[in-house]
Amino acid sequence: MNNDIAISVKNVSKTFKIPHEKISSLRGAAVSIFSKKRGYEEFKALDDVSFEVKKGEFFGIIGRNGSGKSTLLKILAGIYQTDKGSVEIDGRISPFLELGIGFNPELSGRDNVYLNATVLGLTKKEIDKKFDSIVKFSELERFIDQKLKNYSSGMQVRLAFSVSIHANREILLMDEVLAVGDSNFQSKCLEEFNKYRDAGRTVIIVTHDISVVQRYCDRAMLLRNGKIMKMGKAEDVANAYVYDNMSDEEKRFTDEERQKIIDAEKNLENLKGKELEDEKRRIKEEKIKQAEERKNKVVEIMKVELLDKDGIDKNVFETGESLDIKINFEVYKEIENLNFGIGLHAISGGQVFGYNTQMDEIIVDKNKKSITLHFDKLPILKGEYTMNIACWNDIVQDPYDLKMGYRIVRMFSKGLKNNYGGFCDIEHAWKN
Repeated sequence: MNNDIAISVKNVSKTFKIPHEKISSLRGAAVSIFSKKRGYEEFKALDDVSFEVKKGEFFGIIGRNGSGKSTLLKILAGIYQTDKGSVEIDGRISPFLELGIGFNPELSGRDNVYLNATVLGLTKKEIDKKFDSIVKFSELERFIDQKLKNYSSGMQVRLAFSVSIHANREILLMDEVLAVGDSNFQSKCLEEFNKYRDAGRTVIIVTHDISVVQRYCDRAMLLRNGKIMKMGKAEDVANAYVYDNMSDEEKRFTDEERQKIIDAEKNLENLKGKELEDEKRRIKEEKIKQAEERKNKVVEIMKVELLDKDGIDKNVFETGESLDIKINFEVYKEIENLNFGIGLHAISGGQVFGYNTQMDEIIVDKNKKSITLHFDKLPILKGEYTMNIACWNDIVQDPYDLKMGYRIVRMFSKGLKNNYGGFCDIEHAWKN
């Protein structure tokens, strides 16, 4: 292996067997051996994964739950064996993979420091020398002689991390453990990672916190269903992860709506006799009711489309992308004026914008049955937003139709914009 490489992973695959039923007796185990029917399914956690991590590199591994991140780290730590492929490691590893590994809840924090540090390969003399520093870093001086079972999960993380960081190994493996600690301790740990890296040591971290990846990692890798989807600059990989998540969410909403239609059709097919007639009657009555309600309406908002530059209706957009908000409507009665308004609100709270044709002095052509609000470059920063749509004559407080929270828009941002605060990316420049 190259002297500059700390970890080399080549064509690694790992498959787990997931049992279909629980076997709770010797007889059940014996029967399952001779059964022709396979009582399990295979789950491929990792599928032909290859990558290298350089010495002194801060390397992030991200991906959704079940993507193979933790399995990969356990293979690197020597906890799991590969089914196929090879792993070469140049240096001693300090693994920090799961809360409580190597700890005894019946022992005091002091005893657990000695126990855990011994597991990591430190001698008693080395532990004695580092003990005060370990306890100080963990900020648990007052509680060090209490039993570990009386510690909160955050306190256990502090102690375990402090021992791991003082083990003075060349490679540190971290698996989402900082999510349990408070923000101050997380920042302290991440700054310690920087010192670790500056000393020429290597840090590999699995996390869902994209800001950690963007701020601290030199490179990152995105896993999905056991395969590498993207590897390279941390910023690029983090952006790909955010976009994938938003796209998956959009697809889920679409699939749910499609499934509702399929279920309704199947339900109708399965009905017979009186049940079928009752359901047909109910549908007919619902349509009559809707028609009656429509008779009383002056104008109705039929549909709102969020269109990209190619005219595709979607919910996920990138900061700076073009957007057309197209409102399709029907006019049922003669009216003199017609106005439309669109408001965008952050789900976390706060209005982003509110535009309407009345304020912008736009005359709406009632015969065209649609009107579009166009953004050449949408300046909205990453986040989730909900849209309110309304139409009225002259008084906005007396609308013909009002759709509250009608559409959800998901925005993602690349580059430095991903770290900006607020809702909008306003063009600006610094001068000195």
